[in-house]
Amino acid sequence: MHIYCLEDFKVEFEKLKSHKSYKSIEKEVVDYFFTKTKEELLSGTRLNGSSDSPYIKKRLGGSGGFRVYFLIVIKNDALYLMYVYPKTGSLGYDNMNDATKAYLYKKVLDCIEKQDFYECVLDSSGEQLLFGRPNGRI
Repeated sequence: MHIYCLEDFKVEFEKLKSHKSYKSIEKEVVDYFFTKTKEELLSGTRLNGSSDSPYIKKRLGGSGGFRVYFLIVIKNDALYLMYVYPKTGSLGYDNMNDATKAYLYKKVLDCIEKQDFYECVLDSSGEQLLFGRPNGRI
């Protein structure tokens, strides 16, 4: 499975990773998204009824951890990380409202159409997430 992300995810992830209280975010994301099978990645709360492109909210790190929104396009063997946020701490908030969830869904579809996203890969140690533009795009 190829893993990509929107600019929104990348920016928020890097911001959270730089805060001492959210240092676990990288391990949580790497351990979940880079070690699971496609079937295992389908766990979480489905926000749409699609079987070819499930839109999922996933809890990482327990009830006080992080929430990650992502889209899996099964027919293209691709996963798109859309957004991440903490539930606790200085940058945390309770829930994302329905309008924001709908906005993210529309945005990811637009980004897929325009090929405007980052490819997510692991560094040589397999512990650090790196972002790059697919196919050498800038």
